[in-house]
Amino acid sequence: MAENRNDKNQKSAHKNLGNNQNSGVNLEKRKFLIASSAVGTLGCVAVAVPFVKSMTPSERAKAAGAPVEVDISKIAPGTMMTVEWRGKPVWIINRTSEMIAELAKHDDQLTDPKCDVTSQQPSYCKNTDRSIKPNLAVVVGICTHLGCSPTAKLQAKGDMGDTWSGGFFCPCHGSKFDLAGRVFKGSPAPINLVVPPHKYLTENTLLIGVDTEEKA
Repeated sequence: MAENRNDKNQKSAHKNLGNNQNSGVNLEKRKFLIASSAVGTLGCVAVAVPFVKSMTPSERAKAAGAPVEVDISKIAPGTMMTVEWRGKPVWIINRTSEMIAELAKHDDQLTDPKCDVTSQQPSYCKNTDRSIKPNLAVVVGICTHLGCSPTAKLQAKGDMGDTWSGGFFCPCHGSKFDLAGRVFKGSPAPINLVVPPHKYLTENTLLIGVDTEEKA
């Protein structure tokens, strides 16, 4: 009887030992799974952050379509400045009285001297100078041929030849525009440069991106 009791005790001890070992293994597995899950979650968060950021519009992007206010007081006669509006360069040229006078002298050399392609300028700029103020031209500096950016050649003659009265030249394919952004015949560009919607808030403050019917 004593031997049978000892055998039972030994079997019970072995069984408990096995259970304890299994519990230890299960506990280790559980710890491993929890740790793996945590690392995986952190990994997902780390991967997700760049995508979330990429989908969040930047301040620059949010402002891309907004009107742009420009101080034009420091543009000397015969010079220009460039500002960005909707990701495009916009030229503001302060034309001298001599430059303005030249605009009416070469209509026969232009593809669209009367600005009949109405999509290229607002109705209040459908005139010889294509502007609200005669001395200030406001045009988008992108060639209407293939979207290149022309070079300013504001002064008469020079490297553009004796017949040149000032304007813009696109070195990519040779398109030429006068100081009102009107294209010369023979240029690859089919139409005039775009005049964006704009208005004057004050004598020296220009707002690009908002239309006006007022004449200054």
